Amino acid sequence: MKIEVWSDFSCPFCYIGKQRLGQAIDQFGHHEQIQIEFHSFELDKNAPTHYHEDFYSVLSAKFGITREEAIQMNQSVIELAKSVGLYYQLDTAIPTNTFDAHRLSHFARQYGKQKEMVEAIFRAHFIESKHIGDLSVLLELAVDIGLDRDKTKEMLCSKAHEHDVRNDEETAPKIGVNAVPFVVINHKYAITGAQTADVFLQALHEAWREETYELQPK
Repeated sequence: MKIEVWSDFSCPFCYIGKQRLGQAIDQFGHHEQIQIEFHSFELDKNAPTHYHEDFYSVLSAKFGITREEAIQMNQSVIELAKSVGLYYQLDTAIPTNTFDAHRLSHFARQYGKQKEMVEAIFRAHFIESKHIGDLSVLLELAVDIGLDRDKTKEMLCSKAHEHDVRNDEETAPKIGVNAVPFVVINHKYAITGAQTADVFLQALHEAWREETYELQPK
């Protein structure tokens, strides 16, 4: 069974959705049969690597609200994250461009480490307040999950996997991805948003029943 996830590392709901999907997979009776692949989706392709403003000020400018309103708006996000065991530090989160982080995710996939890499980048951004647009930060995150330092550094300093990121982003609208997180199970069952673990679990069971039925001898 294949699960594909479109997400962006700057999206707080994407990390929450990933956590809930993980909870559903843990409850699913056939989790060892699941192959999961993460795809790239940049919410703001033109975002600078370095902002002069903090997380809330960037949000206030983006949505045309005051900084205080941005802070208030995100309190519910912080509480939602807590409900799945994530303790967001949005006060100190560093807004940045996520393109290189997405390239690193594709690089890690080559070595069977994409799941660990995606988790490390999300955690670095939302919980550890690290600058995930900084190549040196990305390099250390990669080394921490077991990727080779020299190969990773060479990749980050090149244009490797740019095509993979752009290809994901070109594919997204063709299959109906207009917002993230967006999950597709077995190329058929699509789930939009950070749904509950129960919603993901139900979709997994439906996809499994259909898959096993099709495999039965006729």
